[in-house]
Amino acid sequence: MNLKTYLITRQKLIDRALDRYLPRANTKPVTLHKVMRYSLIAGGKRLRPILGIAAAEACRGNIDDALPLACALECIHTYSLVHDDLPSMDNDDFRRGRPTCHKVFGDGIAVLAGDALLTVAFEIVSKAKPTLSYDISTLLREIAVAAGSQKLIAGQVADLEAEGKKVKRDQLQFIHENKTAAILRSSVRLGAMSANADARKLSAITRFGQRLGLAFQIIDDILDVTQTSEILGKSAGKDVVARKATYPAVIGLEKSRDEARRLTRQAHNALSVFSSSDAEPLHALANYLLEREY
Repeated sequence: MNLKTYLITRQKLIDRALDRYLPRANTKPVTLHKVMRYSLIAGGKRLRPILGIAAAEACRGNIDDALPLACALECIHTYSLVHDDLPSMDNDDFRRGRPTCHKVFGDGIAVLAGDALLTVAFEIVSKAKPTLSYDISTLLREIAVAAGSQKLIAGQVADLEAEGKKVKRDQLQFIHENKTAAILRSSVRLGAMSANADARKLSAITRFGQRLGLAFQIIDDILDVTQTSEILGKSAGKDVVARKATYPAVIGLEKSRDEARRLTRQAHNALSVFSSSDAEPLHALANYLLEREY
């Protein structure tokens, strides 16, 4: 398959859908909706929603059925970035190649825009098409758990508490599995659910998402110390400055690369229940995420 074409076409599809789902910029309160769109619409590789669509395709589902769920996860992901970038959190100046939300609009509006992006995600899911095996309450619970106090927010709390401290590898894994992998895992799970995946396929997709999500964050850790801010579209080297708990800091750069490769192999192996043609986009995306440079 031509992965570049696949990424471009899916990204455009997702961007158009996000534009439809969000209130227009001139909807009152204008400031809030302008800021939500600043953070969500302009920029972003859309990797999580693209993975969700690819998971739906692997289960022979309909892209249109997967799209609302994929967009909801992108709203949650963007909300988490807006809040992560705040001075009281990671204090970052750049995101997706442009000044962070709070740098342009102020801390207060950034907090509220993040809140609104999180909330609108549930509204989008409520409009999704249920299947025989997965009703709307199941889909809503999936994103609520992934974004909640025992997954995404648990990882954020553990990340903050680990700053400047010497952490063990199991503590680091807890941070990455929850702060990053939980949302990515739910992206592919929701894609599979939109296709009414049976228990065997959903289990395989879940293993794939968990392994890939952890590998994804390890690569992010590596890129933070090996790439420039211009290439990354965000501040490089900030993890070292903030004394963050990262894989390169805990096990070293080369062992981190080995671990990312090992997890990616496990992600590939998890897809053995699918035909090679159905899972081709997921395999290609896993390789792309491992080899990416930004």
